[in-house]
Amino acid sequence: MTQPSIDSEINLDGTKRTLSNRHVQMIAIGGTIGTGLFLGAGSTISKSGPTIILLYAVIGLLFFFMMRSIGEMLYSQPDQHTFVGFITKYLGKGTGVFAGLTYWLALIFAGMSELTAIANYVKYWFPDWNSALIEIGFLIILALLNILAAKAFGETEFWFALIKIIAIVALIVTGVFMALTGFKTPKGTSSFGNVFTNFSLFPNGFHNFLGSIPMVFFAMAGMEFVGITIGETKNPRQVLKKAINETVYRILLFYIGALFVIMSIIPWTSITPDRSPFVQVFQIVGFPAAAAVINFVVLTSAASALNSVLFSSGRHLFQLSQELGFKPLDKITKSGIPSRAVLTSATLLLFAPVIVSIPAISNAFQFVTSGASDLYIVVYILTMVAHRQYRKSADFMPDGFKMPFYEVTSPVTIAAFSLIFFSLFSNSDDVIPASGAIAWVILFGGFCFFKYRGQKIAA
Repeated sequence: MTQPSIDSEINLDGTKRTLSNRHVQMIAIGGTIGTGLFLGAGSTISKSGPTIILLYAVIGLLFFFMMRSIGEMLYSQPDQHTFVGFITKYLGKGTGVFAGLTYWLALIFAGMSELTAIANYVKYWFPDWNSALIEIGFLIILALLNILAAKAFGETEFWFALIKIIAIVALIVTGVFMALTGFKTPKGTSSFGNVFTNFSLFPNGFHNFLGSIPMVFFAMAGMEFVGITIGETKNPRQVLKKAINETVYRILLFYIGALFVIMSIIPWTSITPDRSPFVQVFQIVGFPAAAAVINFVVLTSAASALNSVLFSSGRHLFQLSQELGFKPLDKITKSGIPSRAVLTSATLLLFAPVIVSIPAISNAFQFVTSGASDLYIVVYILTMVAHRQYRKSADFMPDGFKMPFYEVTSPVTIAAFSLIFFSLFSNSDDVIPASGAIAWVILFGGFCFFKYRGQKIAA
């Protein structure tokens, strides 16, 4: 099959290269900075205290290495529409089909978490509104935006992401000022020293520290969205290096900076685990109107992350339908959008209000985030293994965008992701999703292995 020029405006599959560098940067940031930070940070801070900053730094470093492995493969083959395609190419069709469906399901679970959070944020103002109707309304609006055109999606995501970035920067600047001036709050005096006062590596025990790892991982998951947008980006190689490096650096800065400032403004022991620490901070310091503004920001943040999930899940389902020859979803609109795949993904997200209504699930948000994390980890590990096979292949570019210190960072990243998976068993609400993920790997993974053994997808 003839490969398209990387300067071409239209890919062979019919999708169009209409996204610019600013779109790519914001889509990646928008897909990553979401409920994991704005809502989930309350849980992680309450479990691990200031140690959570170190945990974000370590897991962020692992994501940097994974992103560089994806970037290395994309730089050599920028026509590849999603990074999961490399798993198919280097590990075989069975592994590729398994990874494609697994990653798509991970995105669906991630989208459910954003929908669940959206309902929580809207009910801050309208506590009597029905959660399911709120979720359905937002889902319809964002699905329609996604099937208009990639550029329309890119513009929407750009402004969504910009709102939350401005909010985080404003929080950091305000918090630094409060700490430097010794601002008085009902919980004490704001000071950088609050972060280190009576510091303990595991203030609530090692078990609680382990329990905070899954949410930190989930907060970082989605960073690979930058690799999904490259297939619809102008000048992909030129954009790729800058997009991957700058996205990782900015996300780490925003996460670590925001958490440090939050724990400087008020003691970390005063943060309620099941509420957004951003909203809590402004309420505690006596700015209820500002708390409402921040609630709006975290609402747009969740909408932004959901927007990115719809974009990504639609592209993955479309590619999978092409590889499997599933014609009903293998359709592109005149504007270059896999609309049927996007709408199918959106329809499955409607299971979010169903999960919320199940009495046996005490924490629906944590349940769906755990389900997403389990599946993300499996695909991330397979991606790293595919990268190792790429290094042995004729496609390897010695002068390309290489992963740094590959001989050490590759096996360490794979081992660390494996350990993160088992940390999911430290939370009671995560045990069912984690066990389900193991069953999925054994049963569906085994099915794909035997069904597609020895088969390859035509080049």
